Amino acid sequence: MGDACFSTQLIDGDGVFNVSGLDNFMKEVKLGECGLSYAVVSIMGPQSSGKSTLLNHLFGTNFREMDAFKGRSQTTKGIWLAKAQNIEPCTLVMDLEGTDGRERGEDDTAFEKQSALFALAVSDIVLINMWCHDIGREQAANKPLLKTVFQVMMRLFSPRKTTLLFVIRDKSKTPLENLEPILREDIQKIWDAVPKPHAHKETPLSEFFNVEVVALSSYEEKEELFKEQVSHLRARFQHSIAPGGLAGDRRGVVPASGFSFSSQQFWKIIKENKDLDLPAHKVMVATVRCEEIGNEKVASFTADEEWQQFEEAIQHDYVPGFGKKLSSILDRCLSEYDMEAIYFDEGVRTSKRQQLESKLLQLVNPAYQLLLGHLRTRTLEAFKESFDKALTKEGFAAAAARNCMQTFLEQFDKGSEDAAIQQVKWDPSKVKDKLKRDMEAHVASVRNAKLSELCAKYEAQLTKALAEPVEALLDSASEDTWPAIRKLLQRETKAVVSGLESALSAFELDEASEKDLLAKLENHGRSVVESKAKEEAGRVLIRMKDRFSTLFSRDADSMPRVWTGKEDIKAITKTARSASMKLLATLAAIRLDEDVDNIENTLSLALVDTARPGTTDRSIQSFDPLASSSWERVPEDKTLISPVQCKSLWRQFKAETEYTVTQAIAAQEANKRNNNWLPPPWALAAMAILGFNEFMTLLKNPLYLGVIFVVFLVGKAFWVQLDIATEFQNGFVTSGPPFTVNKICPHNNEHLEEISRRGAETCCPRKAKRDGTPTNESFFIQQCDVCRVVQRNHNREWTRIFKPGGKMIFRVYLFAENQHCSLRLHMALNLWRLKRLPDFVSFPFSK
Repeated sequence: MGDACFSTQLIDGDGVFNVSGLDNFMKEVKLGECGLSYAVVSIMGPQSSGKSTLLNHLFGTNFREMDAFKGRSQTTKGIWLAKAQNIEPCTLVMDLEGTDGRERGEDDTAFEKQSALFALAVSDIVLINMWCHDIGREQAANKPLLKTVFQVMMRLFSPRKTTLLFVIRDKSKTPLENLEPILREDIQKIWDAVPKPHAHKETPLSEFFNVEVVALSSYEEKEELFKEQVSHLRARFQHSIAPGGLAGDRRGVVPASGFSFSSQQFWKIIKENKDLDLPAHKVMVATVRCEEIGNEKVASFTADEEWQQFEEAIQHDYVPGFGKKLSSILDRCLSEYDMEAIYFDEGVRTSKRQQLESKLLQLVNPAYQLLLGHLRTRTLEAFKESFDKALTKEGFAAAAARNCMQTFLEQFDKGSEDAAIQQVKWDPSKVKDKLKRDMEAHVASVRNAKLSELCAKYEAQLTKALAEPVEALLDSASEDTWPAIRKLLQRETKAVVSGLESALSAFELDEASEKDLLAKLENHGRSVVESKAKEEAGRVLIRMKDRFSTLFSRDADSMPRVWTGKEDIKAITKTARSASMKLLATLAAIRLDEDVDNIENTLSLALVDTARPGTTDRSIQSFDPLASSSWERVPEDKTLISPVQCKSLWRQFKAETEYTVTQAIAAQEANKRNNNWLPPPWALAAMAILGFNEFMTLLKNPLYLGVIFVVFLVGKAFWVQLDIATEFQNGFVTSGPPFTVNKICPHNNEHLEEISRRGAETCCPRKAKRDGTPTNESFFIQQCDVCRVVQRNHNREWTRIFKPGGKMIFRVYLFAENQHCSLRLHMALNLWRLKRLPDFVSFPFSK
């Protein structure tokens, strides 16, 4: 249940103090029991500005409010007093008669000043109600009233630290943060301007008043928002006299029981004071009339066709001659004001002329700022176009960019001078600074783009100079590989860096930026080498096998080796593997810093030299040098192949090259057997013992020797003519005799062709592909035991067998391991050489 609302008229419209009414009010609200725990709040402001409405919503009072439907007129007469509801501590609220009311007229403002001074003397908190659009005005903001009241108050009363709470009504879009400094500045100016008695000559405003500012929305247009804001403001009046409250630092508080007596004495002193008389009538007339004339001239200016044309044109583009033409319009408007206001008070006339000029300039300023914006845009576009043309023609140069910027900044200065208005000196420096920043940003973006292109060009040049040579050096890895790479890197990097350094001189970079770019280019060169090294390390196994194959299969003159039986395969294998190991050691780490390492020695000891006596028993070795994930004295970021990976690669390398060595040994042994035409020694001894008698018979009968000689000559002729030695090299039983018979009796070839044709029709209905890959329908013949080894060795021996004259005739596959397959195969070979069979053929064989 809220407190009951009690109210009474404290002072009537004629200035009579209602003593009995106040005493009855104090009894009803039991004010005498409050002691010092009470507060007095009053409100002052223009008539019909919503003071009573604000108090009723803020404190729950029942002051009479204006009926807007009956017109705007005086509602509150004199000073009314009421008790706020549900506010702690007890709060007395005074509603003052509005100022500037038509009922009292312009000649009777004494009561306004008296009531205002009374409110300041009695109240702890004074609400000054004012319209938002009146801020900055002289009369509507109660400045003259406050000036007079301050002056008298310092002379009549001691400071009691009253809180002045400015309530801005019908708040506009202007933020409160921008309005509050204006109000505080105006109050301070009023305080500084009023004459002060000697006792308060140096007394600051803060000794008499605390200044607070709040803003409220329109009650008629935004009622809900207004009530919400009032609710927040009401909370500030709870415990207002407590430390930190609105009146927390008040002074000279009269006990509640003496409130009636002290109020009567204050009003008596105020009524007897003559300093609150009206200002001169001529000043009041001059003020009103000059303001009317000023408003007329503002309306005339806004309706001026020439100004409207200017305003419309400026919306789209820059207008030459803006300043001169607009100055003429403003000068004409001010001259008309001077002519009409010439007979009014000079001080008022001058003040209102300044206000008129300020309003006109406020109207013109947006157009002026927009004009400067168009000028800045045009100048910036022209600068970009000119700068880009110069860039295309001559390339980037910092000096040329500066000269171009200076030229167009001077053009902007000329344009801003053309836009200047005589009546005011507006500073275009902010727009010019923005233009300069935009130009610098454009130049910086172009410079950065050109720098990027330039650096990319030299990086590509360095990449081209390093990539292929480094790859070649790594491919032919040796002890001098990394020194050669370092030398190459230093030479090429130095050349490219020198070129970039010369090119950067046109950019006029600071020393630190230039060093960064050069260092970046040097690091790029190193990264190219490291990237190539990583690529080569990724295919090191292929490189090792290729190097092994080259050194193992070719002699010192790069000719293919023929394993005749005289070669030391073990030594050749060791040499080839050692070269492959050096390749692995070279690609195991990046060595661009001339740091010494023992990777090659470690690999040689662990991989190549393990066949030495005393190292074959791995169980007695106390330490494996490759059982680690990093190399000694090699940083992790420089390691390409770790020791463990090297060991795994070497194991795979040996497994994949072991077969090549085995084949070479087998070929060597086969060659030895094929070249041995003599019988074994025991056979020669047996022939000598058992054929002794025959030998003696030949010696005794020379005719036998002649017959034997003739048979030898005939046999030798056949041997050479038919190349029997070559045929017998392919096999004494399975190859030599069949081919010899075919050469002596060619008609047997017809039977072989028929066999081949029938086999092809039966098992190979479709020919194999011409690229050497058989089709799915082909019937393949697996090699017999003699030929199987040959196929696994990449068909080298196979090629030698089926390459008479160095030209491949065709390839055949054997499917079944059969004792008869070799005979039929070699019979077919005879037909191939005679070119009687097609290039691809299949032979069916039964088990």
